[in-house]
Amino acid sequence: MKKKPVAEPIISPRILEMAKKSIEVDRAVVSSRCAVCGAACTPLAGPHAGKDEDLCWVCRRLKISAWRDSDQQLSAQE
Repeated sequence: MKKKPVAEPIISPRILEMAKKSIEVDRAVVSSRCAVCGAACTPLAGPHAGKDEDLCWVCRRLKISAWRDSDQQLSAQE
C-alpha cells in the first residue's frame, strides 16, 4: 500500500491560535451566583432589571410561572 501524503492545514496554526484567543476575550464574565440554587447567573439589563434580584434564568422563569399561577387562582376565587 502507498502512504497517503500528509495534507497541509488550510489555515495556518498561528491564525487559528489568534482566533481562539480573540474568542476568549469576548466571553461574558459571570459576576454572581443565583440566590436560590447557586448556579451562575448574569445580571439583567434594561429598565425592568431588579438590582437586588440575583436569579439564574431557570429560577427567574419559575418565579414568573408562580406569579402567573397565583394570579389565576386569585381571579378564580373572585
